[in-house]
Amino acid sequence: MEIILTKDIKALGEAGKLVKVKAGYARNYLLPNGFAIHASQQNLSKIEEIKKIAADEKIALHGKYKEVIDKIEGVELTFIRKADENEHLFGSVSENDIVKALAEKEIEIHKADVVMEKHLKDIGTVDVVISFMSELQTTVKVTIEVE
Repeated sequence: MEIILTKDIKALGEAGKLVKVKAGYARNYLLPNGFAIHASQQNLSKIEEIKKIAADEKIALHGKYKEVIDKIEGVELTFIRKADENEHLFGSVSENDIVKALAEKEIEIHKADVVMEKHLKDIGTVDVVISFMSELQTTVKVTIEVE
């Protein structure tokens, strides 16, 4: 099924792009959530308008994310966790923990913005990447201490 993206989607492309996807993916996810529209003759004439709207939204988001990055600069988060004698945590520090800790400091981000290969399970200090767009990234210092 051919559709026109109305929002940027990592796996498919940028807004205004004409793409082919499976009918179920379009019908059950992209179309109901407003991420795409059918590729009809009438909608094909709207591609440039869709690209312009997406560019304007991207500029607005860029400014918003820049403000959040400025708030995050220099923030240090400390987590107190139980650990065994080898200083290996019984639990872990996850993306959700980092999001909640930042929310307590009145910094709102989504857990998808926190880039971690795996949850933190060791005592110590780690720099965790916060990435909003490929060009907008910062780090937050996360310290894990023994209870």
